[in-house]
Order: sequence, then C-alpha cells, then structure tokens
Amino acid sequence: MADSITVSLVEDGTKLMRWFMRKFPAMPNRDFFKLCRGGQIRVNSARVDSNRVLRAGDVVRIPPTILAYAKRENAKKTETGSAFSMTDLEKLRQTIIYNDDDIVVFNKPAGLAVQGGSGIRKSIDKMATALFPYDKISLVHRLDMDTSGLLVVAKNQKAAQSLSNQFQTKLAHKEYLALLNGNVSPAFGVIDNYIVKGQVFDTSGRINDGAGQKPQRAITEYRVLSSAANISWVLFLPKTGRTHQLRIHSAVSLGAPIVGDDLYGRDKKLDSGLETVLATNKLFLFAYKITLRHPRTNKIITLRADVPEFMKSVMNLLEFQLPE
Repeated sequence: MADSITVSLVEDGTKLMRWFMRKFPAMPNRDFFKLCRGGQIRVNSARVDSNRVLRAGDVVRIPPTILAYAKRENAKKTETGSAFSMTDLEKLRQTIIYNDDDIVVFNKPAGLAVQGGSGIRKSIDKMATALFPYDKISLVHRLDMDTSGLLVVAKNQKAAQSLSNQFQTKLAHKEYLALLNGNVSPAFGVIDNYIVKGQVFDTSGRINDGAGQKPQRAITEYRVLSSAANISWVLFLPKTGRTHQLRIHSAVSLGAPIVGDDLYGRDKKLDSGLETVLATNKLFLFAYKITLRHPRTNKIITLRADVPEFMKSVMNLLEFQLPE
C-alpha cells in the first residue's frame, strides 16, 4: 500500500528527485526514474517528471517499493546505532513547551540543526520522529542552527498543511529578541530592502548578484527595548522570512551585528569590558514568541519561550527586561 508525505515549508523549492534522495538515500537513481516514468510517484495525485519543483503543502505519493528502501535503511541504522542517543532525546523532550495530537513546540537550543543533511548527526526532524514514532512529523518553518527559541512541528498531514500555509502567508506571527553590538538609531522603525548573499540593495530588486540570483525583498520591524555599554536589546518582528534576514538587517542595515554572529559581525569587536561575559560562542538571537491559529481548533494561540541561560545572565547584568 502506498503512503504519502506532505512537503514542508523548509523543503519548498526543492526538485522532486533531490527530495526523494534526501528522504530515501538507499534508493538507486534508476529505480526513482523508473517509478516516476510509470506514474507510481505522484504529486497531488498527478503524474510528474523528475524535475518537478515541489512547493510547501504538496502531497507526494510514496510507492511501496520505495517504502521498502526506507525499512532497509532503518534496519541498517538500528544495526549501526543512531546518530543520537537516548540522552539526546531526553534533553530534546525537556525543551517541549507545548504538545497535543497535532503539533509539538520546542524551545530549540542554539547549535542544534532543525533539518538533517550531509554531515549533520543530530537534528530536530530526526529526533522528533524518534520521540513521536506513531505521528507523521513535518517541519513547517525553520530556525538557523545557531538561533535558539520556538520551533513549531506538525504531527500529521492536516496540521502540516495548515501551519505551512500560515507561515508562508505570514498569518503566523513571530517575535525575536536579540543583543546587538552597537547603539541603534532610530530606536524603532521598519527595514525594507532587498538582500542576497549578505548584500543589501535599496532598489526594486532588479539588480542581481552576478550569479543570476535576484535579491529578495526583506522587511523587518524593530524596536530597541534598552541599551547599555554599547549593547542594544532589540525586539524584531520579521514580516518576511529570508535566509539570515535578521542577521543581515542587524549588521548591514542597522550597523550593529548580533552578538556572537561570526558570519556578519566578525569584523566588529565588543567593548573590552563585556568581551569576556559575551564570548560564549553562541548567537544572541532568540525566537521568543509566536502567535498562530491552531490547525484543529482554529483558535488563536500565543506561545512564549524561556530565554536561554547564556542570554539571561547578560540580561541580568545589563538590567534588560522582557517586553510586555
């Protein structure tokens, strides 16, 4: 009997063949092409070719032949041992701040990948599947590996479709807290520009980066909550969800990179008085609050996460408070 998997938001834009290779690495390419040509692999019940670009919410039919490869792969993992331990799973379980039949919400620690891939041993998607083996775990949005905070995961197909749509259409609202290295002026505003590969364009986006990539519009509302010792405590409300958007807007648009950002803030040194206490090798960017419509009850829910200890100690030192 065939099965189906719903494409998550983080998989949006992935070609069908690459998507299958990630899901079923033990499957030979020739088998994929044969099943695709024969119409056994389908997207939204329609026949497709191997170059089909998947979109969040698409439902991919998984024929029994491929499921057999998945069982073989799982058996191999059982023999060789998982990439994560029971202790790792228990630590992740302790970060759960909300859980029901449809969704589970983690307070993701900094340094843990959301999605598995080449060279990544531990990730939320794989570990959540192990924690909830009888549910169909789907990622519906993502956080950078270095970013901590709220991560919503769907536990069934209906929830995945609803939540993916909410994040895609910005019906779900996210708020981030960050420590920025520098004084931000003005103290509140909206950043509205175009970004690509860490560069910012104040144009209509028609300029490309020389490699055929068109800059994408990125919009972030921000408000400085407090400042002390050349450090700003900032609330971010992103209106779009571009890669590294908040990190780029902080470093380039505001001229004050997020503390701990070795990619966009490596050239800006911290004040010597705070260098020791802030040098934790962690990114001071935290997904603090999220508001969404529950996929089953249709009620609006708002969730907040506890600030991680490495940020809390600095907040206490500088007397920074959480937003009301």
